[in-house]
Amino acid sequence: QVQLVESGGGSVQAGGSLTLSCAASGITWRSYSSSYCAGWFRQAPGKEREGVAALSTLTRFIYYADSVKGRFTISLDNANNTVYLRMDSLKPEDTAMYYCAARPGYCTSDSVAFRRGDYNYWGQGTQVTVYS
Repeated sequence: QVQLVESGGGSVQAGGSLTLSCAASGITWRSYSSSYCAGWFRQAPGKEREGVAALSTLTRFIYYADSVKGRFTISLDNANNTVYLRMDSLKPEDTAMYYCAARPGYCTSDSVAFRRGDYNYWGQGTQVTVYS
């Protein structure tokens, strides 16, 4: 059974930083025989869920939404089977529930990486609140 467990959310003042973690069980993010597209999505109240960052775990290709480029960093710790999202220079508009997602294969472009319907596995989400 695949489980993705997010952690690291919280409340932070604008300009601050948070690092979200996505620990996986039931899958190995990256091995000689497996590759996944690991995505971070967010959903603010009244808005659609949107992709913010994605990582192709075998090729290491990375994609970011324009709204977070230069501020967010996605990374993989293979030893801990965990994907991270480092968020710097946070803004109030970054306030949302953040979700980790996974699908087997590769992220081949940002349009593909952020197609949420293609993802097989989702975490329960972690709340990020940025106050001014």
